[in-house]
Amino acid sequence: MCSCSFKNDKFPDESAAAINTISVIIDDQLWSGEVGDSIRNKFASPVLGLPQEEPLFSINQYPVKLFEGYSTNSRNIIIIKKDTENKFEIKEDEFATPQNAIHISGRTAFEILQLLEKNTPAIIQKMRNTEIAQEQKTLKDSLLNTKKIQKKFGVDLIIPKKYEYVMRRHKFIWLKSEITGGNTSIIIYEIPWKSIRPKFAVKDIIQTRDSIGQRYIHGSDKGTIMVTEEAYSPYFSKIVFNGNKTFETKGTWQMKNDFMSGPFINYCLFDKAHSRILVLEGFCYAPSKEKRDLMFELEAIIKSIKIKK
Repeated sequence: MCSCSFKNDKFPDESAAAINTISVIIDDQLWSGEVGDSIRNKFASPVLGLPQEEPLFSINQYPVKLFEGYSTNSRNIIIIKKDTENKFEIKEDEFATPQNAIHISGRTAFEILQLLEKNTPAIIQKMRNTEIAQEQKTLKDSLLNTKKIQKKFGVDLIIPKKYEYVMRRHKFIWLKSEITGGNTSIIIYEIPWKSIRPKFAVKDIIQTRDSIGQRYIHGSDKGTIMVTEEAYSPYFSKIVFNGNKTFETKGTWQMKNDFMSGPFINYCLFDKAHSRILVLEGFCYAPSKEKRDLMFELEAIIKSIKIKK
């Protein structure tokens, strides 16, 4: 086996790859074995909070000798090969821009697996950050006027023009985008600082969003209101968002006394400067569609938030 190297002497082209896609450059022998299994298990693991299993990333595999053309134009590339030394390196904008080129080499398949195991969380985080930034760039092509949001909450968001204001109440705004066979929604509301107790965060978040659903989000028939699906425990994590402590919750909603349901992603942002909790949530209803990329768009919109001083 010869050692392969890749050179790029020209200015990187702009990446035109599909969202949430990885090109894996690896010989078929490694791809068919434990190394390939590890990559699939880690990077194509199910997205948390969706009602059906969908992969975190869509993976396209190419043999090393075919590493050219579209594969080099991907935003996310993992290049794996056997070599005389163990090596892990992330190169930005090596063949295209924006791009993360992950180089992993090892003397044996076991040593490659060790490097994968150690570095996968950092790789996934970097790729997701790149994809969020790319999605936000795409959303900027046609923007909604967000002055109503700025005036009510003192924040700005990158929201595409396909979304429309469907409800505005005191400290509450609902925006919706109609899609074929369903819709996607963003709701923004403000609650008092002590509404979410850290020790009982999940319980308080669910009770809060259910009270909002009862008050504002109803179906077409009487008595149908949005509630959190009780059959599935939500996924909860603590993150730092715009420098503020934030609780991220992913789960499934349903319309009580109806058959509608879908995924949601909820952010409770502790805005210390304004002594409030700002809640931003995205949810979708798309029974005949895959929902990963729909929810990813909602996440990108929410994560574009800028809190005005």
